[in-house]
Amino acid sequence: MQINENFLNLEQSYLFSTIAKKVNEFSANHQDAKIIKLGIGDVTLPLTKSVINAMTEAVLEMGNENTFRGYGPEQGYEFLKIAIKDYYSNKSVNLVADEIFVNDGAKSDLGNILDLFGPGTSLIPNPVYPAYLDTNIMAGRKINFLDGNESNNFLPMPEDGDGGDLIYLCSPNNPTGATYNRDQLKVWVDYATKNNSIILFDSAYECFVRDANLPTSIYEIEGAKSCAIEFCSFSKTAGFTGTRCGYTVVPHELLVNNIGLNKFWLRRQTTKFNGVPYIVQKAATAIFSKEGQEEVKANIDYYLENAQIIRKGFSELGFWLVGGDNSPYIWLKCGMDSWAFFDKLLNEAYVVGTPGVGFGTNGEGYFRISAFANRANVLEAISRIKAIF
Repeated sequence: MQINENFLNLEQSYLFSTIAKKVNEFSANHQDAKIIKLGIGDVTLPLTKSVINAMTEAVLEMGNENTFRGYGPEQGYEFLKIAIKDYYSNKSVNLVADEIFVNDGAKSDLGNILDLFGPGTSLIPNPVYPAYLDTNIMAGRKINFLDGNESNNFLPMPEDGDGGDLIYLCSPNNPTGATYNRDQLKVWVDYATKNNSIILFDSAYECFVRDANLPTSIYEIEGAKSCAIEFCSFSKTAGFTGTRCGYTVVPHELLVNNIGLNKFWLRRQTTKFNGVPYIVQKAATAIFSKEGQEEVKANIDYYLENAQIIRKGFSELGFWLVGGDNSPYIWLKCGMDSWAFFDKLLNEAYVVGTPGVGFGTNGEGYFRISAFANRANVLEAISRIKAIF
């Protein structure tokens, strides 16, 4: 028996597991402390009325012999895929339904997509969402890093890395909150086309973009359908972190050695994935109704207002920062070791954030604050932080 020894190359503890352990230890020794968590990207507002109504209706259908549904299509029910297709039409992006694959959240497919590719090199931003790096390590792929730094506002371009056949881009970015503009993404699309690379574009935070001049899909860029796969999630859009639903777009134009990846992905999904529950897909479809879109916008506005409070608070303290304007994350230069800053906030202000170094070596000296919290906690957290600086 041989094991996949690539797992030996992983960090032994996932970033957020380490944070949870530290917070639990602190709580055990400070039981009267009110800890405010602004670390992980877990939403706090509940599922909206439209979503709950659709989910309740679907539950009742599943309890009726005439409307009960068993196994559904692995790639998603047509009603949800059509709703997603229409949503893209509003961005002037034309998709066909069988280019859309419903999943249980973007994180799964961002790792699963590697099943389609053989040995090669992945170009991954530094700092980065840990799942990108870890899944490539598990797959045994060579990794080159894109140098995200203060001088490029943590929006690295092709010249900031050594190239790769797979290119990971996230915009708005996790962890930095920085967002690529159209011209920058056009450079990436042209680069991928010239070098026969594929962009894996994570748009999980697209709903936070309020600047009409910023793209929310890679397919808004000319030429992207022939060089990019897009991943999105309803976790941050509509509070589906615990409900689990998202989608992946694999265009028919995307070919590798004249082989269409859409057919490969369909074959992979029908073999390894049984689909998202009917109840969840009915709930997700409600997001795209007129009422659902209004509810989603209200929730996102709430988080963006939180982000503005956080931005303002740290700016008044003199911290350099990026993000928080079209993103729920604020990325700040903390002026010390990232874990030391984490300990300072936890021990002195009872506030939890995320050390930047947990997202890669370029994150050392930086820190991520999340706007996913209730307003009272955000205001209190900023007040406490101001008291210790």
